[in-house]
Amino acid sequence: MMKLSGKTVAVLVVLIALIGCQEEIPVKEMVRPVQAIQVGDPSDFAKRSFPGRAKATREVDMSFRVAGPLVKRPVNVGDEVRKGQELARIDPRDFQVNLRDAQGQLERVEAILKRAESDYERVVQIKKQDPGAVSQAMIDRNRQQVESTTAEIRSLQAAVASAKDKLAYTYLKAPFDGIVTSTYVENYEDVKAKQPVVRLIDHSQIEMIVNIPEDLIYQADYLKTAGKAFRVRFDPFPNRELKPQIKEIGKEASKTTRTYPVTLIMDQPEDIKILPGMAGKATRAAALPGEESRGDIIIPETAVFSVDEMDNTFVWIIDTQTKTVSKREVKTGELLDTGIAIEDGLKPGEWIATAGVHYLKEGQQVSILSQSSKGVSK
Repeated sequence: MMKLSGKTVAVLVVLIALIGCQEEIPVKEMVRPVQAIQVGDPSDFAKRSFPGRAKATREVDMSFRVAGPLVKRPVNVGDEVRKGQELARIDPRDFQVNLRDAQGQLERVEAILKRAESDYERVVQIKKQDPGAVSQAMIDRNRQQVESTTAEIRSLQAAVASAKDKLAYTYLKAPFDGIVTSTYVENYEDVKAKQPVVRLIDHSQIEMIVNIPEDLIYQADYLKTAGKAFRVRFDPFPNRELKPQIKEIGKEASKTTRTYPVTLIMDQPEDIKILPGMAGKATRAAALPGEESRGDIIIPETAVFSVDEMDNTFVWIIDTQTKTVSKREVKTGELLDTGIAIEDGLKPGEWIATAGVHYLKEGQQVSILSQSSKGVSK
């Protein structure tokens, strides 16, 4: 057995004493950063109005497919036109000449084909009557003449069709009922193919783009499903209320305003005329039948999770005072394009985690990366 010297024993005793005197260093719990939203108040939507401007559902710059000097433009800015109505015309004379030339060549070759077919039938008939009078080579030559001429005719027929199309392209016609809003070319100017000549808008329906804040955008998806849930008034007609539908909800927020574009569409009224560019405001319509009784809240689908393949669903509630999370069971409803409905378990004003929910644990401290009020009640 190894013996320790007195000096060694003394050193060990001192080290043990020093270790015993040290305090335990506490392990600091990691603070996990999370994305979070605040559940919005349903009354916020009804209190807001959203400005926008009228926009045509269709707006096109009309142009010719062929080039030439403009000889007629019977429409001016502000004119209403019908589908098929002439908007402009370029000089058709060169195209008429080209069509006549193509038709003349076709007629000439058709006459050649007629003679070639007659010659072929004649030598075939002679061959039948007197096999030695006509060689097989002669028959083959006549057949080849018929085939090559037939192929040439097909090519010339295509040329005639193309010439007819180009002649038709010298007339510019309205593709739909609309209003002329701009003209770009005057008579006798040379016009290039695809050069804009007239701008035409379809005013049978009107669009209006409004920007909805991110704290209300989740409700917009519900309004789209529900139907006509907005009302629009344009500044020139303050006493006239229109009932639009939601055509489209933007999926990406503006980086500067943090708003989402929502496109409303409505029929053009018969008693007034809404023109593109007119300013107006959209407001939330009165509650739809049965809507008052609904307490659903719409939140991002990523905020909801399950545990151990259970049917129960949960969200993480963030205590804004202690910056800790606690799990709460919620009852989910329908899945929408912009989120999932929560029928029970949440109320406006509460903060919930929306990303990384599977990495959190009860009572864990978190830091909120993005504070926004996105979830809203229906």
